[in-house]
Amino acid sequence: MMQSIVRGGVAGAAGTTVLNAVTYADMALRGRPSSQAPSETVDRISRRAGHPVPGSEETRENRLSGLGALSGIAVGCGTGVAVALLRRAGIRMPWWLGGMATGALAMAASDVPMAGLGVSDPTTWSAKDWTSDVVPHLMYGLVTYGVVTASDPVP
Repeated sequence: MMQSIVRGGVAGAAGTTVLNAVTYADMALRGRPSSQAPSETVDRISRRAGHPVPGSEETRENRLSGLGALSGIAVGCGTGVAVALLRRAGIRMPWWLGGMATGALAMAASDVPMAGLGVSDPTTWSAKDWTSDVVPHLMYGLVTYGVVTASDPVP
């Protein structure tokens, strides 16, 4: 089982790197700013937990930005681990379907908490907003699932 956990974490890290690259390329091409949703999500979670992120205004914003990025890495690696464990349990899909399912799982793991906390409302998103979210997560899923399946032990 430990091999599956490590394999999933590595696969999720590779997928997260691709997701970030696609996101940053989109920002560079369209000149759009980075999303504040991850840091806002961390802020709301920490406040609800009774442990708000400390610091002066600028220091606090910097901490929230870093924690928001780290939460994305955690979701990416954690999703990779979950997918590897599901595969170990016998859930095996063709790479393209597994990739889409993995991307959808990661997207839900990040978007559902944002919606639940009132950080973002996907029902109000434009087509560009949806594309900016779906495309990087799809690429994440294809890479993550590809790495998980490519590193399957040889029977």
